[in-house]
Amino acid sequence: MKTAVETLSPTRVKLSVEIPFDDLKPSLDAAYARIAKQVNIPGFRKGKVPARVIEQRFGREVVLEEAINDAVPKAYDEAVRENKIVPVSRPEVAVGELKDGEPLTFTAEVDIRPEFELPDYASLSVEVDPVVVSDDDVAAQIDSLRTRFATLIDVDRAARDGDVLLVDVSGATPEGDPVDDLSGPAMSYELGTDGLLPGFDDAVRGASAGEDRTFEFTPQNGDWAGEPLTVHVHVTKVRERELPPLDDDFVQLASEFDTLGDLQEDFRTRLGRVKRLEQGAQARERVHEVLIDSVKMPIPESLIAAEVDAYFEDGHDSGEDHRIEVELQARRGVKSQFILDRIAEAEEITVGESELSAWLVQQAPRYGMAPDAFAKALVEAGQVPMAMQDIRRAKALAHVLESASVVDTTGAAVDLKALDRDLVPTSD
Repeated sequence: MKTAVETLSPTRVKLSVEIPFDDLKPSLDAAYARIAKQVNIPGFRKGKVPARVIEQRFGREVVLEEAINDAVPKAYDEAVRENKIVPVSRPEVAVGELKDGEPLTFTAEVDIRPEFELPDYASLSVEVDPVVVSDDDVAAQIDSLRTRFATLIDVDRAARDGDVLLVDVSGATPEGDPVDDLSGPAMSYELGTDGLLPGFDDAVRGASAGEDRTFEFTPQNGDWAGEPLTVHVHVTKVRERELPPLDDDFVQLASEFDTLGDLQEDFRTRLGRVKRLEQGAQARERVHEVLIDSVKMPIPESLIAAEVDAYFEDGHDSGEDHRIEVELQARRGVKSQFILDRIAEAEEITVGESELSAWLVQQAPRYGMAPDAFAKALVEAGQVPMAMQDIRRAKALAHVLESASVVDTTGAAVDLKALDRDLVPTSD
């Protein structure tokens, strides 16, 4: 097989392929076999029809056409591998006429991953927030624990943030018809959490028990999307939390510790772990951004257009600025994939079965599924290769992170390798 590559642009090539007729024999044999299984001819068992009978009944051209359909995809894949091309779109294939004894020729135009230079990973440097656990951080955790054991006390005053209200909520259309989706009798709600409807907190803040408040709400989706609805709120009770005393008795009631000092130290340790995790995630994100910025490359415009079109398939296009933002995100996302794939290839990074299993366990809760069910759904949808690719890219970024320079804002070096060691519980 002969191949030639013509560079049409930094992101698009044209492959010209010529297959000697003798090399088509496996495809011709396969064509005869497939046709034989599809036809019923008196005197012959299905699948056992001789080649000469097939040619007599259907013509040699039908067999050649079937052989082309088998040979061209295989030859295209081989040409891509031989020329070390990384396609990123479907090829536009043009096949020449195939005659007995003559070579089969075809061309394929396809968008490709462009060539680019990878940076020296050690040259990448980022700055992250330091790990600092303040007394206020510890106090906030203890207050949160006390809140869980608080007693609700009715108060005769205007509602303020932090109060727990008992409310009856109802909604109506501009015509006065009730909206069932906005009906909620005897609802308990903490003011200031913005956990109900937009505008709810502003409407009831300052209300006392027995007062009524009304505000307008316009849903952005659902049956009432774009329709201004009137929401009526009746405040039945205003209650404030009375926190338990902060002493050793409370500590023994609310935790496994005996003293307030022990509880504070435990919270300080836990917060330190959380902040180290946050620091590690921040380092990863910032190294990723610096890595992307350090590489210059052209991006296939057709690929970006397809990403943007796919994003707006649901019709929620809020204007030109929105489209520009989505296009920029798509361009950066594609660039990231190209870079991480190149790194994975250069460093010969692979993904093991245990890593895929760990990924499934980690991702399944995001979809509300058990790991086994999630794995089955991926297999049925043919998404396992994409999952493996995501894991491989994550490992490529982790490889870069190991070499990059990471310091906190105080100038202290951050040892990310120590992060895992610090977070692994030790046994006595």
